[in-house]
Amino acid sequence: MTPEERQVLIQTHRMVEENNKLLRKMHRAAIWGRIMHFLYWLIIIGVSLGAFYLIQPYVETVQKSIGGVKSDVGNIRNAAGQIGELSGLLKDLGN
Repeated sequence: MTPEERQVLIQTHRMVEENNKLLRKMHRAAIWGRIMHFLYWLIIIGVSLGAFYLIQPYVETVQKSIGGVKSDVGNIRNAAGQIGELSGLLKDLGN
C-alpha cells in the first residue's frame, strides 16, 4: 500500500467515524422526538379527562335542572289541557 493510498484510507476512516457519530445523534434525537410527541399527547388527553372529571358534577346538575324544567313545562301543558277540557265541559253544561 502506497503512502497516498494509506492517507486516503485514513481520511475515509475519519469521515466514516464522523458520519457514524452524526447518524447516532440523529437517531437519538428522533427517538427523543417520538417520546416527547407521545408525552405531549398523553398530557393533552390526561388534562382533558381530568377537566371532564372536575366539571362532570356541574354538567350533571345542569342536566338535572334542564330535565326538571322540561317536566315542569310538560306539567303546565297538561294543566292547560285539563283547563281547556273543563271549560269545554262547562260550556256544554251551560247549553
